[in-house]
Amino acid sequence: MYGLELAGEDDAFAAREAACAATGVEVVAPGLATARGVDAERLRSLAYTHRASHLLGRAAASVDAARALVEAATIARTGSVAVRARDVRGTAGVDTRRVERALGATLVDRGFTVDLDSPDHELRACFAGDTCLVGWLAAESVRDYGDRRPTDRPFFQPGSMSPLDARALVNLTGVGPGDRLLDPMCGTGGTLIEAGLIGARPVGIDAQWKMVHGARENCRAYLDTEPTILRGDATRLPLADDNAVDSERSVTSLADGNAIDAVVFDAPYGRQSKIERHSLADLVGGALTEARRVAPRAVVVGDRSWSEAARAAGWTVETTFERRVHGSLVRHVHLLR
Repeated sequence: MYGLELAGEDDAFAAREAACAATGVEVVAPGLATARGVDAERLRSLAYTHRASHLLGRAAASVDAARALVEAATIARTGSVAVRARDVRGTAGVDTRRVERALGATLVDRGFTVDLDSPDHELRACFAGDTCLVGWLAAESVRDYGDRRPTDRPFFQPGSMSPLDARALVNLTGVGPGDRLLDPMCGTGGTLIEAGLIGARPVGIDAQWKMVHGARENCRAYLDTEPTILRGDATRLPLADDNAVDSERSVTSLADGNAIDAVVFDAPYGRQSKIERHSLADLVGGALTEARRVAPRAVVVGDRSWSEAARAAGWTVETTFERRVHGSLVRHVHLLR
């Protein structure tokens, strides 16, 4: 078993994203979850999971309970160790320094040496509510999202989604290295960048040439290979039913493979589409219908529920999340199959 340290405040959302890198994910306390198995390499790409630890066990949220757990555990490891303790969101009220000293002393009694700078092993004790998870650090996610802030990209437009949230949406589609992800309203290219960074093959479409050129510029700044980015209408995708490029709609062809594995898009918020002949409802409804035509799964975001429109387009709404961005904006995230 593994313990997961979740990020953010929405544990259900974080656990659902974690499921793309772990099996049997179950939230057990605020900010903490357990999993039966973990893909350590895939976990590195998660936005809303900080770490995974191979569990020694689960105990009550007290110093004595954590120490008793370590004393009773079978430990085959040797060498140097550092103990790190966390009171997740301040919900357990434990003295983390006291925890570190107590568990460190227990491990020294069992033959370990202490090395806080470059230990052979890191033991993590995470407390939340009435629960403590103790385990050996197995994997950490890469927290480099600040390097790709929308305002720091070559091309910026107000309203761009943060790279942290764009990465989470990409992960929620279930795509992995080599899979092709389509964003038919790609805007400045944030989801394309995050998809490319995890090894997926992104395809972007936008109605405005300005966005197409800007997304290409942004992708060049962060990706080794520039994705296919086309000008087009999300309600009439330049893709034939077999996911090859439809020559009647576009003269550009997709490289190294044709299949679209998943679609992700962030629908316009409270305004008309830049494609003037569409109302917002027609735009999103048409985009959902086209996404259903070319892909088996999708993640769709908006400032309102689009579940009814998704069902009308032939999708099954697997689950939805409401994520507050600020006082006047709640993002509705739809997972569609």
